Amino acid sequence: MDNGINNGAEAITVSALNCIDLSSTDTHQSVSLLKQACLDCGFFYVVNHGITEQFMDEVFSQSRRMFSLPLSEKMKLLRNKKHRGYTPLLDEHLDHENQVHVGDYKEGYYIGVEVAEDDPKAEKPFYGPNVWPAPDILPGWRETMEEFHRQALEVAKAVARLIALALDLDVHFFDKQEMLGEAIATLRLLHYEGKISDPSNGIFGAGAHSDFGLITLLATDDVLGLQICKDKDAKPQLWEYVAPVKGAFIVNLGDMLERWSNCIFKSTLHRVVGNGRERYSIAYFIEPSHDCLVECLPSCKSENNPPKFPPILCQTYLSQRYSDTHADLTTYGENKK
Repeated sequence: MDNGINNGAEAITVSALNCIDLSSTDTHQSVSLLKQACLDCGFFYVVNHGITEQFMDEVFSQSRRMFSLPLSEKMKLLRNKKHRGYTPLLDEHLDHENQVHVGDYKEGYYIGVEVAEDDPKAEKPFYGPNVWPAPDILPGWRETMEEFHRQALEVAKAVARLIALALDLDVHFFDKQEMLGEAIATLRLLHYEGKISDPSNGIFGAGAHSDFGLITLLATDDVLGLQICKDKDAKPQLWEYVAPVKGAFIVNLGDMLERWSNCIFKSTLHRVVGNGRERYSIAYFIEPSHDCLVECLPSCKSENNPPKFPPILCQTYLSQRYSDTHADLTTYGENKK
């Protein structure tokens, strides 16, 4: 069921996604809805996930406060080699085929798992101390983001349990210590400044891409912008909008889960197309531990369907994907010492 929405002179298509109620006691129904979504397009909504709308509103408010700082202040918080901190306009380049001249017209802010610099775990590529604005500049900002990070991790684990059941695995398969027990969990605040996208000339809020990891939770404001393409090989590609739903997370599967499931579950192309309105969103990326070996799941292979990918360490896979899509830090010269 798709809905046509008139947007000025042209009608746009909005995709109708399955909605999973995380408070439901009917696990069979929840797993059935999720499995259908994962086989179809890899996108769905989750509601009643335990994070209050009041707190979500506070996180969005704090995000706006940070992005409203002068650029000179934000550049003092520039992302480091561990991908923590501020990412300026055009820093990320997701679609090299179509974004010929420039990167994404968005700015962002990465917040990962907080690990002290003197902790041996900080030697891992995606662990370490975060980059935080000074409390006198943004009072209460760090506390809000750390609390959201904690709560979103619990939502992601709840979704992963349903995914495990949908793949005929034990419900706690992804809860193991080597998986989400020591997860690489990254919160990313995003701000699209209101530039009108021009797909024919490679101008996007965010270029077409599929996410790198296991799953992504996305909260958005009420501005339409996210589009998905269910069949990336179609000529021409058909893009459908995903409507914002107040209080819900939009969830999508990442390439790592597609790889893990031997392509049974889909990681779908998506992009952000700007319509001239400012837009804010909050993404939460969840991946297994650094040392998790991602290899074909036992329930996803057979004599007639052997593994399509060789095993790979999570940290090796993610490091390469980040390197392929972000500007070299030397680009920013004096701002990154």
